[in-house]
Amino acid sequence: MTFELFIFYLLATIASLSGLMMITVKDPVKAALWLVLAFISTAGVWITAQAEFLGLVLILVYVGAVMVLFLFVVMMLDINLAILKEGFTKYLPIGGMVIISISAMMYLVLGPDNFGLDVTGEPVLHPADYSNTKAIGLELYTVHAYAFILAAVLLLLGIVAAITLALRRRSTGEVRYQNIDKQVKTQASERFKMVKMKSVVEEPIKLKEKPEEEDEK
Repeated sequence: MTFELFIFYLLATIASLSGLMMITVKDPVKAALWLVLAFISTAGVWITAQAEFLGLVLILVYVGAVMVLFLFVVMMLDINLAILKEGFTKYLPIGGMVIISISAMMYLVLGPDNFGLDVTGEPVLHPADYSNTKAIGLELYTVHAYAFILAAVLLLLGIVAAITLALRRRSTGEVRYQNIDKQVKTQASERFKMVKMKSVVEEPIKLKEKPEEEDEK
């Protein structure tokens, strides 16, 4: 076993165990931290496969931005774990069937008959001046341009849908809302009111004199 193969199996094992711990731990903050470890180990696997750009993007975007935001949201929300656990045994058979179906589809796609060195062949070794970023950019913006734009539109729809579902409109008795149209149309005369007042000169404060102490007899 070569050193590169050892590193690959080590990172793959860490990624698999981290993913398993992420879905089994009870604390959502710990689950997010396990997911961060899974992302980092997966990025290491991509780097060993000469996909340096994808590995660095996975660390910078997902670990550095998305997971940090998710972790802050989880820490700020008051999540009632007891309510989330309700109905676990009720939906356990359905969940088991989904797990078995997904595992079967993954085996059909990633099995030795369709995905292996005998089918795909040995990976191509690129020279030292090979640019992984340039190769991905050429494929992404030429061959897969329409798919890239469609993915961007789907992400935008997901953001709009999440905001719409999470938006809660409270009554005016609980909170105060801004009337943007009224604020824009407001004139300067409506914002300020000039008041004339006479100048008042305050009298100096007179300090009370202390009574003279009586002479001692």
